[in-house]
Amino acid sequence: MTNINEKIDERKAILVTIKAEIIQRLNIQREEHQIDDDTPLFGNGLKLDSVDATEIIVLLDKKFNIQVEESDDPSYMRSINSLASFVIQKKRA
Repeated sequence: MTNINEKIDERKAILVTIKAEIIQRLNIQREEHQIDDDTPLFGNGLKLDSVDATEIIVLLDKKFNIQVEESDDPSYMRSINSLASFVIQKKRA
């Protein structure tokens, strides 16, 4: 049972880190608790653009030591949740 709880805690920590970094780096005028994990990053969600996408790639490298590859499915940038899943998947690879 501990293993599941560890995975849940790891995911929560990653979600909080991603939100905090996005708010800080991209000057999002919201608090962490105001951003739902499934809010789209682009379009009607947080309204990010291609420059922001580049900043997210830098964030993944600096905070999580993850290099995004051209072969990676770009859907990892859909939401905070999909970014967290991407981080977890890359850390385990």
